[in-house]
Amino acid sequence: MSVISELRMQPMQHRTLSWNPGLTTRLVITVAVSFLLLVGANLATPLYPALQAELHLGAMGTTIAFASYVCSLMLFLSTVGHWSDHIGRRAALVIAVLVSLIGTLVFASASNLVELCLGRGLQGTGVALATGASAAALRELLPSKPEWASRFTLLASSGGVAFGPVLGGLLANLPGGRTTVFLIQAILLLLIMVPLGTLQARPAIAMAERGKRGKALAPRRLGIPSTARSQFWLAALVGFLSFAVFGFVLSLAPGYFAQVFGLESKWIIGLIAGLPLGVSALSQVVVRGGAKLLPVGLGLMAVSTVLLAFAAEHHLLVLALLALGMVGLGQGMSFRTAFAKAVDSVSDRQHAQTVSTIYLVTYLGSAVPVIALGWAVGVFGQEISILVFAICCSVLAAVLGLWAIIGQRTKA
Repeated sequence: MSVISELRMQPMQHRTLSWNPGLTTRLVITVAVSFLLLVGANLATPLYPALQAELHLGAMGTTIAFASYVCSLMLFLSTVGHWSDHIGRRAALVIAVLVSLIGTLVFASASNLVELCLGRGLQGTGVALATGASAAALRELLPSKPEWASRFTLLASSGGVAFGPVLGGLLANLPGGRTTVFLIQAILLLLIMVPLGTLQARPAIAMAERGKRGKALAPRRLGIPSTARSQFWLAALVGFLSFAVFGFVLSLAPGYFAQVFGLESKWIIGLIAGLPLGVSALSQVVVRGGAKLLPVGLGLMAVSTVLLAFAAEHHLLVLALLALGMVGLGQGMSFRTAFAKAVDSVSDRQHAQTVSTIYLVTYLGSAVPVIALGWAVGVFGQEISILVFAICCSVLAAVLGLWAIIGQRTKA
């Protein structure tokens, strides 16, 4: 079935130019699409210090540029998170790649804050379209292994967010700088479109009847499944905390770390920014332990966020790296456990929408706290603002850890 047929919500048609790969290939393509979109959304992380100077952004301008991606992502998560149920997973992913490709090219040529925000906003739209679609596709590909479907979902997103800053820092040294970085990303997106656009898609699980298709795609209120309210809110708030910390690491932290530790190399700045996300992605694959990982991971986050602020304030690079690693380990353990419990508690038909809703709350953490921090830096100064931010994150981690412990004892 062609992508056009899927978008028109028509029954499957015969195609001459198509292929029917096996399970492993379909898994690889689905994970690769999600991974590439998240890589592209975070390539700019090590470039922010240079962008600040080039475009005269300041701390507030930097956080606005970063948050425009998050705000767009949240808007479209809340309005199109259910689309893949009606047009099919493959069609939703194709649209996501095309929109992200346009955003990548806009960001590559941006000459002011408005153009930066437009490019970032389009990238956020692409990620929003792909979030629920890729998660649901993985679950459908692995119906008997929902835990591994959740692992692949988080590995693709966390791995992409982690690898993006490192790759951005490495590519920034090539001739052409920012333009070259994003042109390479654009080429990678075009390459993934070839296998994605030609594979034989599976029918949408809720294809609407003629005359009801517009209503099916209309924005709908994102509900919380009544059977999983507690699991949902715990996962969503753990995600909110995680992305508040990661939002700081990916926006203001590169410039802050470059200043306090005397760093000039973009790839080193990108490597440091990507460290906690890389550890997070790795921990989601190798760390085992069940439900007990949730309070343990939150405890690590409570300690490491304050430790990171202390290390930066006293110019202790080794201690800062240790704290970043602990942040990633704690986030990976806690969010994976909470996320898996939430999505495993809902039916297949609620899966894409539940994932989108969890990420809607999660990405709020990369918007509201980070914008507030950018404002506070301009008003109260950098060190005190970051210290207060770290303490607030530590307190929230401790509260959520206590909630998890109480919930486990109640069930026992």
